[in-house]
Amino acid sequence: MLIVASAFFVFLFLGMPVGIVLGVAGMIGIFDTGGMHFLAMVPDRFFAGLNLFPFLAMPFFILAGEIMNRSGLTMNLVNFAQSLVGWLRGGMAHSNMLASVMFAGLTGSATADAAAFGNTLVPAMKKAGYSGSYACAVTAAGSIIGPIIPPSTLAIIYGSLMGVSIAGLFAAGIIPGLLLCLVCMCLIAATARRLNLPKDDRRPSLTRILREFRYSLLALILPVFILTAILTGITTPTEAAALAVFYALFVGCVIYRNIGLRDLYQMLARTTLITGVIFLIIASASILGWWMTFNQIPQLIASGFLSISQNPAVVVGMMIALLLFIGLFMDINAALIILAPVLAPLTVAIGMEPVHAGMIIILSLTISLMTPPVGACLFVLASVTGERIESITRSLWPFILVQLVVLIAAAYWQPITLFVPRLLGLAG
Repeated sequence: MLIVASAFFVFLFLGMPVGIVLGVAGMIGIFDTGGMHFLAMVPDRFFAGLNLFPFLAMPFFILAGEIMNRSGLTMNLVNFAQSLVGWLRGGMAHSNMLASVMFAGLTGSATADAAAFGNTLVPAMKKAGYSGSYACAVTAAGSIIGPIIPPSTLAIIYGSLMGVSIAGLFAAGIIPGLLLCLVCMCLIAATARRLNLPKDDRRPSLTRILREFRYSLLALILPVFILTAILTGITTPTEAAALAVFYALFVGCVIYRNIGLRDLYQMLARTTLITGVIFLIIASASILGWWMTFNQIPQLIASGFLSISQNPAVVVGMMIALLLFIGLFMDINAALIILAPVLAPLTVAIGMEPVHAGMIIILSLTISLMTPPVGACLFVLASVTGERIESITRSLWPFILVQLVVLIAAAYWQPITLFVPRLLGLAG
């Protein structure tokens, strides 16, 4: 066990891609356990890690988001959000958060949100008088709503690996995602006067709201369709994702007519790149996961936690602390794939409902997307805006703290995550 852990951290700190680190560490562990005879099973385990039908939903959802973004529907959502809350002090910050909720229903990706709004909203906010670091902080705080509001790629990964209802996880993310937006908007409102945030001179207008709603309607229909189809059992998540791509293509190519073959090639190439990275991590982690399962490491870790305390509240607190700590240093896809099988026996031992446990794990890791030193959203925003990560982080800490409050509330009060799944019969 020590040699595997040493190899893992040494390769990680040397800067090797996390997908390769996971695979190499797993191969070392398998070889140490059973020599060349066991090592022969590595290709089979690599393929088996991806041989799950629900995983097909991920590239479809990613592609649908790329198409909707390229067709200009993202800015329609931003304009609609601005018409609703732009008249408030700090209105563009409020509309950034609200647009993040709408955009999350298209992509399920935090980095896609950060990249899209980093290129569009951040420059607009800076032009309106916001500091660059604050504009990036608001964008980063809103971007992590992407993996919580359905459709969520993390929910697809967790549900597929752990045998938990993906539809149930989608439903469980609705209230926490909306709460993340609400607490951030409350923070913006509470600090707007002290920070002297700009205010739109235009008064709220029903005519403007209806006009922007009409322009954004085609984008708003998609997440409603996806959720309705999945949660009512009409389609599987994979089928809904494929239909989302068809819908996005129809809107971009037929209605707006602003997507050509060159655009389609670029979107397919970007989707392939993003999906390839995620799938490499999943496949490599399955090698390491087999070694951990063979050596009963998840059970040992669960026993270690329970030896400290068998109080469910204490165990949940330790679990969240572990997830937040690991998220500081590791890609969240890799962290989810490694830690989910480790923590699952622990959540079963303390009687957590599987959908609730899955959403708490996902929510904990998602918050780490905006925490240094390896928060992916921070790096995306720094690269597309030119702002320094240090300055973004200074403006971001208040948002992190209020979102941690949502995490703790969701962890200790089940209705936040389970009300909607239970209402739809998707959780116990």
